[in-house]
Amino acid sequence: MTPAVRLLLAALLLGTAQAQSTTTTTTTTTTTAPVQATPVTPTGDPAALLAAARDLVQQARTKSSSNHIDDLAWKAAADAAEIAVRADPSNPAALQLRAQIYSDVGFWKQAETAWDAYLKVQPSDVQAMKAAAVAQYNLGYAAYARGDIRNALAPFARCQTLDPQNADCALWAGRVALESGQFAPAVAQYQQALQLRPSDKVASYFLGVAQNAGKYGPAATTAFSRAYQNLDAGSKQAALNGFKSATSAAPNFIEAWREEGRLALELNDAASAKAAYDAAVNLPGASASDRYNQGLAAEGAQVGLPAAKAFRDAYAKYQAGDKAAAEAGFQTAVNAAPGYGKAWSWLGRVQYENKNYAAAAVSYGMAVKADPNDKTSAYYLKLSQAGK
Repeated sequence: MTPAVRLLLAALLLGTAQAQSTTTTTTTTTTTAPVQATPVTPTGDPAALLAAARDLVQQARTKSSSNHIDDLAWKAAADAAEIAVRADPSNPAALQLRAQIYSDVGFWKQAETAWDAYLKVQPSDVQAMKAAAVAQYNLGYAAYARGDIRNALAPFARCQTLDPQNADCALWAGRVALESGQFAPAVAQYQQALQLRPSDKVASYFLGVAQNAGKYGPAATTAFSRAYQNLDAGSKQAALNGFKSATSAAPNFIEAWREEGRLALELNDAASAKAAYDAAVNLPGASASDRYNQGLAAEGAQVGLPAAKAFRDAYAKYQAGDKAAAEAGFQTAVNAAPGYGKAWSWLGRVQYENKNYAAAAVSYGMAVKADPNDKTSAYYLKLSQAGK
C-alpha cells in the first residue's frame, strides 16, 4: 500500500468515526443518496490524494461485484474523490474523476452536480458534455418512470443542449411533450430523433402518432404512450389495459386499436382481439393486415387462438410447399381444438396428397363429423376409404 493510499484510508476512517459518533433521535427513510460521512478536512499533498483516489477507483472497477454507490469499494472511491476535490477544488482531474465515478455507478443526481462543477473549469470538453448529457437523460427518464412528467422535460431539454446529437434525449423529449399535450413540439422532437437516427422504428412510429394526436386528444395519447412503455417493460397485461384506455378515450385511434388487437392475440385473449380488429377495420386507413387479424381473432373466438394460430401457420407452410411442417401444424391445431373441422380437412388433404390414405380417412372423417355439410371432406373421405 502506497503512502498516499494509507493517508487517504486514514482520512476515510476518521470520517467514518466522526459520522458514527453523531447521535440522532429520529429514523428517516430516503430514496436519494446514502448518508455521507462527516466531511474530512484533507491533509497532505493534493496530488497524492488524487493518485490515491484513482487507485481506489481502479480497485473498484476490477474487484467490485456491482457498479452501485452502496458497494463498499465504490463508496470508498467516491469518498476518496470527494476528499481530493476538497483538497484542490479547481483541479480538473479531480473534478472529472469524481464526476466519472458517479456516472459509472449510476448515481445520476450526484453525477449532474459533479459534471456541472467540472464543466465550469473545462467548458469545452465535448466528451464531458456528452457524459453530463447522459446523466440528464437518466434523470429525465427516472422522472418519467415515476409519472412526474412535469419534471421530466427539463432534464431532457438540458441533455439536448449538452449533446445535440443525443437521439435518445430527442426521442424522450418527444414522448414527454406528447403526453403533455404539446403535439407540435412532440412532432419536432421526433423529427429530430429521426434525423439523428434515421432507422429508429420507435421514433418513426411515434412521429406518426404525434402528427395525428390532435385527433385523439391528450388523454388518449397519454394512455397510449404509457401502454407502450409498459409493453417495453414486459408488463403486457398492463399494456393491454392501457391501449384499451386509449381506445375508450378516442374510438378513432386506429394505432391504439391495432396495438390492442396485436397484444390481445399475443396473450390469447380472443374476445379483446376480435373487438379491437372489428373496430380497426371500420376506420379510415384500415389495412389488409387488420382484416387478416380480424379473421384470425374471429376464428380464435370459436376454436381458441392457439388452434387458430397453429392452423394459419400450417397453411402458410403448405402454401410454401413444406408439407411435412404443414402436416405437423395441422395436427397441432386439431390437438388444441378436436372439433376444428377446417383443420381436420386440411390435415386430411396433406395426408391424402402423401398417399397416406388410412390417416386421411380418419382426418376427413373427423372433418365431416365436425361439419356434416362439408361436401368436399365427405367426397375425399370416400376416396381415402377406397385407397385412391
